[in-house]
Amino acid sequence: MYAALWRILPGPVWVRVLILILLAAVVIAALVQWVFPWAADLLLPQDSSVGGP
Repeated sequence: MYAALWRILPGPVWVRVLILILLAAVVIAALVQWVFPWAADLLLPQDSSVGGP
């Protein structure tokens, strides 16, 4: 998968590396902004039974 992604990116190596860094930053930002808060609502850590009476 990574080799296929590397082959379809345009430009010399430094441009490909820059594009991959930007893509990674966008994916991480999307995870922090939307996916992690959505998942936190589903997990409900206050419903834990560890250490309860």
